[in-house]
Amino acid sequence: MAAKRVLVIAGSDSSGGAGLEADQKVIAAHGCYAMTATTALTAQNTLGVQDIHHTPPQFLKKQIDAVCEDVGVDVVKTGMLASAESIRVVAEAFQRFDIKTSVVDPVMVSTSGSQLLPQAAVSTLIAELLPLTTILTPNLPEAKLLLEIAGVDVKDPENVDDIVAMAHNILGLGPKWVLLKGGHLPLTRGKVVSREESEKEVVLNVLVGESGVTILESDYLKSNNTHGTGCSLASAIACNLASGMTMVKAVKKANHYIEAGIKTSFSLGKGSGPINHFHSTYTLPFTSGGFIPYLLDREDIQKPWKQYTEHAFVQRMGDGTLPIENFKYYMIQDYLFLVQFARANALSAYKSSTLKDIGRSVQQVVTLQEEIQLHIKFCQKYGLEEADIVNQEEDQATTAYTRYVLDIGQSQDWLALQVALLPCLIGYGMIARRLYEDSQTLRVGSRYWEWILQYVGQDYMDAMMRGSDLIEEHAGKQSVSRIEELARIFIHATNMERGFWDMGLRAGRQSDRVE
Repeated sequence: MAAKRVLVIAGSDSSGGAGLEADQKVIAAHGCYAMTATTALTAQNTLGVQDIHHTPPQFLKKQIDAVCEDVGVDVVKTGMLASAESIRVVAEAFQRFDIKTSVVDPVMVSTSGSQLLPQAAVSTLIAELLPLTTILTPNLPEAKLLLEIAGVDVKDPENVDDIVAMAHNILGLGPKWVLLKGGHLPLTRGKVVSREESEKEVVLNVLVGESGVTILESDYLKSNNTHGTGCSLASAIACNLASGMTMVKAVKKANHYIEAGIKTSFSLGKGSGPINHFHSTYTLPFTSGGFIPYLLDREDIQKPWKQYTEHAFVQRMGDGTLPIENFKYYMIQDYLFLVQFARANALSAYKSSTLKDIGRSVQQVVTLQEEIQLHIKFCQKYGLEEADIVNQEEDQATTAYTRYVLDIGQSQDWLALQVALLPCLIGYGMIARRLYEDSQTLRVGSRYWEWILQYVGQDYMDAMMRGSDLIEEHAGKQSVSRIEELARIFIHATNMERGFWDMGLRAGRQSDRVE
């Protein structure tokens, strides 16, 4: 199959961390074919831009024409366009060659603070190029400048709602989609603008377009190596769109790519160094540390995962309409399940080959012991002692799920067992977090608020992180075929989790067991 063709219209960075040089690295890493039309040459390094030499607009037009008339283009990505004349050349080329998909990174100011686009040219960008743009990818300073020149009243954002509103205002300037990048304005864990370095916890990228609003949240990474992140993100999106992904998926995967590039970067120069563009050879369908996000993003997993994490049982816990008899029966069965779950983690420790992995599995067992004690305390409120719970008969759903996990542990390797445990480990945390943040969730007077708090608590978050880290460290060492086998195990275990909730809803017809 022929490689997808991506034309980059941008400036050159002599230090190689941004501009055309970074774009070509990203495109190569994604298995696409890069072509270039150079808008300007820069004398530049990690400390800043020393000088810019502009390409004459008529020569820029010849570069674009030469590529489009011969090789052809699947997606166009633009970066530094340098002048109003160059912007006009690009807009005319979009129309002349009927460019269907474009990623426009409105490069105006470099990471080091150098002005790369005259303010007079911004009006031309707004009037002539944005209405032809598929997705625009401004950072917050660029977004503010665009809106100010467009005559839109804009204030400095203070929270998520302000950032989303700004993205919608940019969308009103003409592009089909807007990805507003929040790296310049890290937020606190409470999702408000940070004031101190110690408060910087979260980075939000906001995508708005025909599918509504998508919030992309990642941890704030304190790193000097962020030179060219905007160029690289836009090029990664372009490659993903060329490969046929939806916009939301293309942007999500590009965000993961950049995050991994920052995490695995190495310092070059005396200033802002580049990201690591080649952190993955893409032999595997996910980047380093991205196995779990890859699983949750798979089409064959999204439906069963939604059926599990948004099940009527947990929805009714959230709004307080779940009958207490159903919850009591679920708690008893969950106690019996956790005993077997602890056995599975103990088996995982036995099958581990390093002291570090053994220790983490043992710590998971300790966390489960604490979780079981919380179950017992809760059940005691309803007249059920531990002896009463232990003597209850396992439901068929409990038996089926726990024996499946233990069978995987006996018949397959250590990693397969971890993946079989994974839907329970991360699912409960995700469910509880969603209910905790939902304004419709009943808090005052709720019988189930304590359950929600348990699974958003720091102890459980730490357990999720330990289990996830265990898997991520080993998943990248697997073959492509093995990844497919692990995905099938994850799907089956997810369906078993859904069956557990189904059991909880059926419990109303079995209440005599728990009275």
